[in-house]
Amino acid sequence: MAGVSEATVSRVLNNVGPIREDTKRKVLEAAEILGYYPNALAQSFARRRSGNLGVILPYVPKVHIFSTYYFSEILNGIGEQVRGLGYDMLLIFRKPGVENGYMDLFRSHKVDACILLGTTDTPAERKALKALEEAGHPFCLVNQHFEGERFLEVDADHEQGAYEAVKHLLEEGYRKIAFLNGPPEYSNSLDRLKGYVRAMSEAGIINPAASLTEAIPPEWLDSGNYSRTSGYEAAKRFFRNKDHIDAVFAANDRMAIGLMQGFRDLGMHPGKDIAIVGCDDSDGARITDPPLTSVSVPFYQMGMMAAKLLLTDSVSEDHPKQDGGTGHQIQMSTKLVVRSSSRGNPA
Repeated sequence: MAGVSEATVSRVLNNVGPIREDTKRKVLEAAEILGYYPNALAQSFARRRSGNLGVILPYVPKVHIFSTYYFSEILNGIGEQVRGLGYDMLLIFRKPGVENGYMDLFRSHKVDACILLGTTDTPAERKALKALEEAGHPFCLVNQHFEGERFLEVDADHEQGAYEAVKHLLEEGYRKIAFLNGPPEYSNSLDRLKGYVRAMSEAGIINPAASLTEAIPPEWLDSGNYSRTSGYEAAKRFFRNKDHIDAVFAANDRMAIGLMQGFRDLGMHPGKDIAIVGCDDSDGARITDPPLTSVSVPFYQMGMMAAKLLLTDSVSEDHPKQDGGTGHQIQMSTKLVVRSSSRGNPA
């Protein structure tokens, strides 16, 4: 209808190369009259590219994953970057412990690159990620790092965040500070444990020469699964040793909020009888009673950075590549936000 070749139509519709204005006008007018629009599936077939950035999420039954601050913030950050770069985002759920199928996503051209959330440091997961790396498929881990590997990673400085949280409690006069950590298969659990031990060691409260866990009195250390319920249950265990603790640092806000509810049901008043500090600085931290002191983690920016690295192959000047090697390990800063749940010890 426009009287030009298929190649010229392709260049006009994809806005590629120099094209005469009258030629461009004729092609666009013909496309409008015919109601023609490029078929994305056919384009991806021809280019052998999907135009999709895959985001792999853990599937956990009865857990409302999109309502959790951690996942919603990271996904919003990824989505903002993906939209700006003209890609689509494909969400893929996988059950923990089940064959991951990462390679199949690339072999079938469903995705051009993928971001992995909620990965755990297990032998099977390392093997799968190494296979992706060796095959040259682009992927990025968010909020998880694998010691000794050179994977593309965007993480936060959880060790420093934990250190500042515990140091704040020490400066407020607390000395018997317990730690409610997350599951050990997540790298940030070890990072936060290191930060806790560093702050307590510098204060002379625990022995810095001992191993990480042996340095801590057993009544000061517990773990949950990052849910509010696990925090609530931990409050009962800490309550048995209430005379031996005066503050608790929790590895995320959901557990910290569960702790506050649990202590309140047991007759203790958070912020008065016991200090509580969380981690994430979620929306819930602002509306608890009392408002929750928390370590702010830049999940939104981490999501944006991961997508940018994969889709533009660039590294921000503010977050340079660390340690050289074949991969990028980017670590973003955290910030302690102090509220009344951890203010001064009346004693």
